[in-house]
Amino acid sequence: MTKSANPSMPTLPCLCANFRRASRALTQLYDDALRPLGLRATQFTVLQALSLAANIPQGKLGRVLAMDTTTLTRTLLIMRRRGWISTRPGKDKRERWLRLASPGRIQFQRALPRWEKVQAQLRRRFGNKPWRDFFKLTDEVTRTIAEYGKFK
Repeated sequence: MTKSANPSMPTLPCLCANFRRASRALTQLYDDALRPLGLRATQFTVLQALSLAANIPQGKLGRVLAMDTTTLTRTLLIMRRRGWISTRPGKDKRERWLRLASPGRIQFQRALPRWEKVQAQLRRRFGNKPWRDFFKLTDEVTRTIAEYGKFK
């Protein structure tokens, strides 16, 4: 481990470990904000993606969110039971098309102010340039891994 500005939070020598630690911390922050609505950050992300995509095959949604099939299927099952999403079969029996159902749109709109508050607090804390740089870096990491897969 290397030294960091905060000795209780050492910089780990692994990119994956640092991203995962940051992801867990962010997820906890968003989960805390969304919990009063009975919503988790992962569910909000799916609602948000469906609000932007309108109608999307499950496989493509998984790729967009970089979620493994098992995790996405489990999350979608919970959301479908709650009536937040609707599905329809595709031309191929294995394909499922997803869209935001009316209760899902309502839940998304209810959650949006809480999400926006966390976003604004983080943006103020970090500043505009680092905020933009975070998005750029995370997009670049995700695209690189998606394009090149596992390095050999």
